[in-house]
Amino acid sequence: MWCYETPIESVPEISNYIAFYWNRMDAWYEEDEEVFLHPRDPYKRVDVLKSSRHIRVVLAGETIAESHCPHVLFETGLPPRYYLPEEDVRMEIMTQSGSSSVCPYKGSAVYWSAKLSGEVFEDIVWSYPDPIAECPKIRGLLAFYPERVEDIFVDGEPGEKRPPKEKS
Repeated sequence: MWCYETPIESVPEISNYIAFYWNRMDAWYEEDEEVFLHPRDPYKRVDVLKSSRHIRVVLAGETIAESHCPHVLFETGLPPRYYLPEEDVRMEIMTQSGSSSVCPYKGSAVYWSAKLSGEVFEDIVWSYPDPIAECPKIRGLLAFYPERVEDIFVDGEPGEKRPPKEKS
């Protein structure tokens, strides 16, 4: 394996190609649509389906969200994520945190923290207020990090726990 600092002339199979640094460009486009973070993989899917599953989110022993009308987001290689309507989340304990992230498959996300009994739980929920055109069904819905809440119950059964993951 060769390093990016290797002179291009010394690697004949790529000597006629040009490379661009993603983070040094003003913007990237696929046709006329701006691409965020990185190009989308044509072999990766994101599907969002309405559901009648009973979703209950528990944090510090309290139910902080409960819904019978979630949208389930299925993304290739990842566990399902449950997006809940705002009216099914205890928004009085939520504060938008100022954190954000970008996903090339969904768009720009904003985050909320919860405050319960004087304790703040940072960035436990996210939402896509204006998702990309290919993912409109999650607009304004909220999804909780399973690893940052006590549990997410699906039809009364405890959810799958995953190790903590840093947001990108």
